[in-house]
Amino acid sequence: MTGQTANVHKKTVIFDMDGLMFDSERLCIRAYDYAGEKYGVGKLGYLVLETLGMNHAASQPIWKKYLGENYDAAGIRRYVDEFYEDFHKNSKMPVKKGLYRLVEYLSTHGYDMAVASSTSTKTVIANLEEAQIRQYFKVVIGGDQLKASKPAPDIYLMACECLGRSPSECYALEDSRNGVLSASSAGCMTIMVPDIWQPDDEFLNHVHKKFEDLDEVRDYFTKLDMEDSE
Repeated sequence: MTGQTANVHKKTVIFDMDGLMFDSERLCIRAYDYAGEKYGVGKLGYLVLETLGMNHAASQPIWKKYLGENYDAAGIRRYVDEFYEDFHKNSKMPVKKGLYRLVEYLSTHGYDMAVASSTSTKTVIANLEEAQIRQYFKVVIGGDQLKASKPAPDIYLMACECLGRSPSECYALEDSRNGVLSASSAGCMTIMVPDIWQPDDEFLNHVHKKFEDLDEVRDYFTKLDMEDSE
């Protein structure tokens, strides 16, 4: 892991969403498996794995590589929407372990928080509102707000600018390869909480800290705050 350290403990945290705050990536794989089979091309969840952390525009070359230049994106999307519509009739987006405890801790201890997600802003806000945590975040940036997708640093640079912080003053919480590369190349202190994709030892050179869940992340910030108060 990197030797990144903060000379002064800065209280700014930028969250990824899918796979970090919500168990949405596994659900997305199920949605595209369903859509592919309904459309007649077989399960497509493997392409979700190939494009974790990317926004829609950035993922398209990969989809075209596997399905052809003129694949029927709209036709497949109709079945994806059908899956989610049925899912939301009886269920909410599953929340990752420790999320509520983490945002409550950060809020009560004076942290500024933002979300920087490759998902559309509308969907990000809908998920935050459904989970009743929208009020914790000063800034919400979705992948539709900028051209360059993760792993480019643009989304984190935008989040830092909106928060009035330099990247070196911000912690970034990420779960995916593309997300970690985006945050670390922006210059944020990147904390990884792996979800579907598991990093090897070499990749951890991009990471400030790695934890198993958001409760461990909360414990880390608790420790930093205690050290600051000594």
